[in-house]
Amino acid sequence: MKKEIPIFFSTDDTYIPYLDVAIASLIANASDDYCYKLIVLNVGLQPENIALVNQNEREGFAIEFIDISRHLESVAAHFKNVYHFSIATYYRLFIASLFPQYNKIIYLDCDLVVLGDISKLYEIDLGDNILGAGPEEYVQNTAEFRRYAEVALSVDPDRYVNAGVLIINLAEYRKNRIEEQFVELITKHDFDLLDPDQAYLNYLCQDKIHILPNGWNKEPTPIPCEGDKNIVHYALYKKPWQYEDVIDGRFFWHYAEKSPFYPTILQNKASFTDADRAERAEAAKEILEHANIITASDYTFAKQINGR
Repeated sequence: MKKEIPIFFSTDDTYIPYLDVAIASLIANASDDYCYKLIVLNVGLQPENIALVNQNEREGFAIEFIDISRHLESVAAHFKNVYHFSIATYYRLFIASLFPQYNKIIYLDCDLVVLGDISKLYEIDLGDNILGAGPEEYVQNTAEFRRYAEVALSVDPDRYVNAGVLIINLAEYRKNRIEEQFVELITKHDFDLLDPDQAYLNYLCQDKIHILPNGWNKEPTPIPCEGDKNIVHYALYKKPWQYEDVIDGRFFWHYAEKSPFYPTILQNKASFTDADRAERAEAAKEILEHANIITASDYTFAKQINGR
């Protein structure tokens, strides 16, 4: 009997074409020594889109779509759709209570491609850490973002991680009441954040995060890759299906060309105009300015919770 590896995604209909590409890349490079359960969290998807993604199913790879609308009824009104972050990004925070049968899982964003064997990520020993995650390169290497992490969130910017690729030790997640603390914070406070759920995870799990080599979450920056380039994550606003010059964008197109969503992806790229790109560039500048505004605010994690 092969060992099962549970891997979670979350999506909406806008991102489901890119979910399909991510799943196809994962399957193409995964070890045959395991079987894989791919669970897609959502709050309602078009059935035809689900059917297309399910075409990836084959021996050793099962895909299940789970609508978690009812579970989020009491807190969904507090979720913020900030910048390029979708509401679906919050769903990962509830995996521990929704899936008590699992004590360890992988969580992956949709805007990535898996180039290495995902089972090697799962087998990394977290010890009593809650998360295994790679560094958030944009935060660690941008002065405004570093101050945001350190001053507003009370998190060491050199240990600030990207939440798009996670190994989650659900046993420790439950033991440390991360979900309950998150719900309490988000319902009690209305913090202004650049990266909503990611900020909460970094704050709540700090000092219990195993930092992975960035090769397991390589963002499109000139920063050298540590070890093999196992996962390319198109974080922040420049996506290869919208821009020509994205670092490592070729890996996305290698798998996108084989996807049943390929015509949709091409259409989305063609309809993304120079005006849209200009708007995104302006938003990127605004994020830096916003980081300074948050840092100077009196209503931050550091000042409201820690009294700093």
